[in-house]
Amino acid sequence: MNEKAKTQGFDLSGKCAAVVGCGGLGTNAAVHLCGMGIGRLLLIDGDTVETRNLNRQFFYTPADVGAPKCVLLERRLGAYAPDCAADALQKNITCADDLDCLQDADVVLAAVDNNPARRLLNDFCKTRGVPLVNGGINGFFGTAYAYLPGKTPDLDTAGLLDAENEKPLSVSSAVGLIGALQAQLAAQLLCGDTACAGRLYILDNNEIHSITIR
Repeated sequence: MNEKAKTQGFDLSGKCAAVVGCGGLGTNAAVHLCGMGIGRLLLIDGDTVETRNLNRQFFYTPADVGAPKCVLLERRLGAYAPDCAADALQKNITCADDLDCLQDADVVLAAVDNNPARRLLNDFCKTRGVPLVNGGINGFFGTAYAYLPGKTPDLDTAGLLDAENEKPLSVSSAVGLIGALQAQLAAQLLCGDTACAGRLYILDNNEIHSITIR
């Protein structure tokens, strides 16, 4: 048993998680998964760092503006957790063929900012039977939801693919809370604890509530 497993009581070293989106949610989720000892991380994002990202994407600096997010995140997570095999895949999710890279994932984390990509991930996970943990943010409001195919409603049934706001606001504290919660839900599912699946966790200002989606 490795040191992280001894410290926390569970071992994720044999598991692979795919983080789709290396922005505010994805960077927060990824670092916590590394901290919990995930064996392999797939980091998928086709965007580059912009100045407007820096209030919430703490793995990037002003010197990184214009550089690929997933490549930078892979490098910095490698320094933080050398025991985790992180692989950067610089691509945006625009069609079903873009999801072939998720074949090895034991869990997928949707940390994207658009519903077309969420729908593609939802359909992929439904077809393959892979758990999906979705996160979303708007200002001081955020949600996290763990979808377990065959056991709980998918993102569409849960109402998480409805029309989105034109300009969602990203507050760093809310992004950090939801990103960390996505990592926790993913870790629980990887450990076989499915009690969190099918529950919608809602951050509303300073309170977190949860409701069961039936």
